[in-house]
Amino acid sequence: MSPDKMVRMANQIATFFKTQPNVDAPEKVGDHIRDFWEPRMRQQLAEHVAQGGDGLDSVVIRAVKLIA
Repeated sequence: MSPDKMVRMANQIATFFKTQPNVDAPEKVGDHIRDFWEPRMRQQLAEHVAQGGDGLDSVVIRAVKLIA
């Protein structure tokens, strides 16, 4: 997957969960990524975060650290 598409998709998930009341957004984003993204996508996202996470919402970065 292109890095731009991956960042866009992850940020959309973060945006959704940030709007939910009484929700730990990083935890929910991590749950969603773990449950619905295939291992290669999760690995690509983790590598992107390890390289600085350019363009990613801070919620996504925290989520990746929770599921790593």
